[in-house]
Amino acid sequence: MQGLMMDQPLLVKSIVEFADRVNPDVEIVSFTADNPRHRYTYKDAFKRARQLANVFAGWGLERGDRIATLAWNDYRHFEAYYGISCSGFVAHTINPRLFPEQVAYIINHAEDQYVFVDPMFMPIVEGVAGHCPGVRGWVVLTSAEHMPETSLDNVHCYETLLEGESTEFDWPELDERDACALCYTSGTTGNPKGVLYSHRSTLLHAFASVWPDVMGLSSSETVLPIVPMFHVNAWGTPYACPMVGAKLVFPGPKMGDGAELTKLINEEKITMSAGVPTVWLNLLAHLRESGETIESLKRIIVGGAACPLSVMEEFDSHGVETRVGWGMTEMSPLGSVNAPTPEVAEMSGEDWDKQRLKAGRPVFGVEMKITDDEGKELPWDGEAFGSLKVRGPWICSGYFKLDAGDAHADEGWFETGDVATIDPHGYMAITDRTKDVIKSGGEWISSIDVENAAVGHPKVAEAAVIGRYHPKWSERPLLVVVRDKGGEDLTPEEILGFLEGKIAKWWIPDAVEFVDELPHGATGKIQKVELREVFKDFAFPEE
Repeated sequence: MQGLMMDQPLLVKSIVEFADRVNPDVEIVSFTADNPRHRYTYKDAFKRARQLANVFAGWGLERGDRIATLAWNDYRHFEAYYGISCSGFVAHTINPRLFPEQVAYIINHAEDQYVFVDPMFMPIVEGVAGHCPGVRGWVVLTSAEHMPETSLDNVHCYETLLEGESTEFDWPELDERDACALCYTSGTTGNPKGVLYSHRSTLLHAFASVWPDVMGLSSSETVLPIVPMFHVNAWGTPYACPMVGAKLVFPGPKMGDGAELTKLINEEKITMSAGVPTVWLNLLAHLRESGETIESLKRIIVGGAACPLSVMEEFDSHGVETRVGWGMTEMSPLGSVNAPTPEVAEMSGEDWDKQRLKAGRPVFGVEMKITDDEGKELPWDGEAFGSLKVRGPWICSGYFKLDAGDAHADEGWFETGDVATIDPHGYMAITDRTKDVIKSGGEWISSIDVENAAVGHPKVAEAAVIGRYHPKWSERPLLVVVRDKGGEDLTPEEILGFLEGKIAKWWIPDAVEFVDELPHGATGKIQKVELREVFKDFAFPEE
């Protein structure tokens, strides 16, 4: 016997329809290059999203076509999110921090029909456009008077496109399993992989993110998403905030500017924010130097990289609760959040410090397990550690246009690549990574790609890259090099200069150490575990 309940599909357009009726006058505030403090409402935003949908209707697109964005967190990007997905297309957000070759690969692999780009990123698209023959047009997210000069063909002004279009549009009826958004991983091993989100997964993820023990969102909150909209959909906040009627404040290109963030927090009365540790380090540094306070801010979500205890303690002094979160692009990205249970809240001293650094408890909807090398599930005792695997309705079942591969070797489970422990209270802690990747400021760096580039130097016999602690970026790459015969005069400056232009600038290691040989295993592979032990006390030079 089945229940007698209505079978309404879970669609992104339902957020538009709900917010239009229930939360129409809630504000969206944005910092943009052409308008430092743009201000309007959800009702205004969704009118413009419908205008954009009317633009698409004249472009001859087919349902499921990908339309890309290369943009900051601002109101135009927000409109594109909804205008694209609700029209039956797929909003493909591209990370501008990737190397240009990767940007071109992603555009071509996704078969993007149009790319919406912030004026600040025009140099990127001008560099890759010639390698992306499938793109039918480039839309610059600005007004006519601020359009940049460009040599590209088929360039459109966003505001000009919207002019004259009707604010009325009947959103098409879609299947909740239809794709609505696409985000590529950072290409830590080989080319980036596409994660294709559905309307259903996006809505379920938004439902979960607003819960009290997760982000704790409601109509009384004013939210500042500092995590980029081009990075796993700003952790779902562009969907969750209009769902509950929370005021949204977008920092635009100022997400790393401590002074501007402080101004936004104080003037807009921000109560909750989310971002990677680097932005919080910048904000706290400004507060120390200026003596300013952030009295309205009550809670921050920190993810993307390990959060130093010192950051938590400094936020404590400002009356701000720090919640560590963990997830992945493949998980939409929500996996766990460290909100203290009553038992944990009673802890003190070192026990409390140790507990608050953990990645937190799984959010309902995410199942977790840790397994040994044979795939046997390990106990949640806080001591056993193993490969972390997850499954749930907003976790990918495979990659876009690729086989699932090793990431789904355990049927029905996603292999995260992390090694973790889970304690009896359900709090998970990451202890290591199964892949040799480095996470700097919340962004992945491929050690393999850096090593391959370094070995291209004629004076390098062998090279290895490991991540070492960095006080600002959480982790930065250290390049360990064995000089080739005749390369005794090779200097750190020479090899770092050699890497410029071959890898993304922010992937270039912060230091180089020379050794006589690297540790190898029986199969000839470099033993990174041994190498990390050798350099366990290494400290990067102060900036």
